[in-house]
Amino acid sequence: MQPAALRRQAAADTPALDCRNLSVSYLQGSRPVAAVVDFNLTLYPGEAHGLVGESGCGKSTVALAIMRHLAQGGRITGGEILFEGADLLKMKGEALRQVRGAGIAMVYQEPMASLNPSMTIGAQLTEVPVCHEGVAQREALTRVRSMLEMVQLTEAERIMRSYPHQISGGQQQRVVIAMALLSRPRVLLLDEPTTALDVTVEAGIVDLIRDISARFGMAMLYISHNLGLVRETCDRMTVMYAGEAVEVGAVEDVFRAMRHPYTRGLFAALPSLVRDKHSRPLTAIPGQLPSPGSRPAGCVFGPRCGFFVNGQCDSARVPLRATGVAAVPPTPSLAAEPGSHLSRCLRVGEIDWDAPARPGQTRADAEVGATVLAVRELTKRYRHVVANDGLTFDVRRGETVAIVGESGCGKSSFARVTMGLTPASSGSIRFEELELAHLPVTRRKRLTLRALQMIFQNPFETLNPQHTVGAQIARVIRKFKVERDEVRIRERMLQLLDRVKLPREVARQYPGQLSGGQKQRVAVARAFAGNPTVVIADEPLSALDVSVQTAVTELLLDLQREQGTAIVFISHDLAVVRHLAERVIVMYLGQIMEQGRTEEVFSPPYHPYTEALLSAVPVAETGISKRKVRMATEAAPSSPPQIGCRFAARCIYRIPGTCEVTVPPVRELTTSHRIACHLPVSQLEAQAPVFALHDPKPRTLSTEDSP
Repeated sequence: MQPAALRRQAAADTPALDCRNLSVSYLQGSRPVAAVVDFNLTLYPGEAHGLVGESGCGKSTVALAIMRHLAQGGRITGGEILFEGADLLKMKGEALRQVRGAGIAMVYQEPMASLNPSMTIGAQLTEVPVCHEGVAQREALTRVRSMLEMVQLTEAERIMRSYPHQISGGQQQRVVIAMALLSRPRVLLLDEPTTALDVTVEAGIVDLIRDISARFGMAMLYISHNLGLVRETCDRMTVMYAGEAVEVGAVEDVFRAMRHPYTRGLFAALPSLVRDKHSRPLTAIPGQLPSPGSRPAGCVFGPRCGFFVNGQCDSARVPLRATGVAAVPPTPSLAAEPGSHLSRCLRVGEIDWDAPARPGQTRADAEVGATVLAVRELTKRYRHVVANDGLTFDVRRGETVAIVGESGCGKSSFARVTMGLTPASSGSIRFEELELAHLPVTRRKRLTLRALQMIFQNPFETLNPQHTVGAQIARVIRKFKVERDEVRIRERMLQLLDRVKLPREVARQYPGQLSGGQKQRVAVARAFAGNPTVVIADEPLSALDVSVQTAVTELLLDLQREQGTAIVFISHDLAVVRHLAERVIVMYLGQIMEQGRTEEVFSPPYHPYTEALLSAVPVAETGISKRKVRMATEAAPSSPPQIGCRFAARCIYRIPGTCEVTVPPVRELTTSHRIACHLPVSQLEAQAPVFALHDPKPRTLSTEDSP
């Protein structure tokens, strides 16, 4: 991106958005509890600022406060919010309505929360210019078509006639972005706009946001727990913890020369795209985020910090102060400005930041045994749509097999067939001599149900809100007759809570009282309660913070090693797959494009689709550069299936006259690595790596660096 300082020089001196000592509280009973404390942000036209931190740290509260749209019980208790110099906190009625949408627009995390399911997309979008600017219906329709094309929705007419449920998640997100842009706002707030989206769709939206910022000169506040996205999208960033900004600076400064223990902890929890669980064990941040009503004295991160010193770090509230360190060249970057890299750490000058972070615990692999799941030529059709087409692979006891690919590739369809929720159209799934492909869950014996368990993407939808956590785990133990005595049932339930690192008091709580990470751990405990042989984990980590994600990932590895469980890990997060899995299966529109050991799939030779998937992953590691590969269009379900290669229409290497009409051969590159592609092996082997390692060093600013 163009350096932030250059864009600032071209802009007016007045910031587009200026938050000064913003404080927000929520009523807890009759007592106000601080959710955001003295938050500062100056955002100029054309700048993009990232806001990162764990769930509950106050990121979304900041955005909702800026929109003056806090939930019931929330109120702004201090500070100022200036929009182009005007104080938003003094605006009321029509003046505030004119700013919302037209001046400041927001893209929410869940697009369906912003779209009316009973109205067509076209009707909803045309309301924006009609209501905000009073334009005629004909002009509004013209602007809507143009905006849909700008957000790369080429079938504008079809999209406008469609209802929200008739388009994909990636298309819904682009529609919501189009809705925010139709009023031509000067400030755009984006709250987790790509959570749970495919990496390719995510990459497209990131490129779109970057292009929009350059084209319209908008100021953007990008809220995310995906550090790679922030690095690829933003100029500056703020790391928040427990309602406070703990580190602020240019993106490359914070990434390459972090100066707060919490930021360091977030990066230590990031899975690597080039290293596995043995060469780089992950470390979750110990402890939990304090609740707003129980903020510790002094440094709010103190109870979880490995550098904490009694009597120093807990004596008084810690101020933000300049670090004097930058990782990017001092001119003309904004990083050269005095005080631009700030840290809320009293010991910032005492800690050896160049020392490697304490490595995570190295775990021995579970012993890989005999095949427990043998999939042969499995096909599943929904009317004319082919969800799975000829899947063939094995899963062995004690190993993790990851299935990756875009939405609609057939990952979850395979899981539903395996769990007996829908029958296969043809083919076979053998589970220890038992045929599962045509055996519905209602006809499966207790031992089979116990041996095959599933962890779903959204645990709240599978946990009964009217029963306590302990009762739900105990029910599994009782139903599968793991234990028969009620005392032993309770003891095993408590042991499972211990194993997933939840306090035993959680047994008395209801799902609604738990955080997202805690609910996911309960789902893991319940899945492993019957000592299963195979666990199918369907996107179990996609909506979790990086530290909670690491804790759940390491938990799965521990349980697998202890019980010898085979795990089928369905995910679009390739960094987590790189860390967790022994083998990877890459699917596209129902077919397997590539499969092999993890190190084989993540290194050339790649299938062209695998190469494009890897290239779409946002990279947070500063020691890695990425080669960009683009695909032509978004995937569409094959109805009827193509005669040749399913990926041909999007492949930049396609051989005209061959790939579109002839089924690709399966090339066996090693005994474990197979690629279905027409390209000759010599061309596949000549591919350059998508990721390359290098070693950037931070620099300390001297007096000569200051302007």
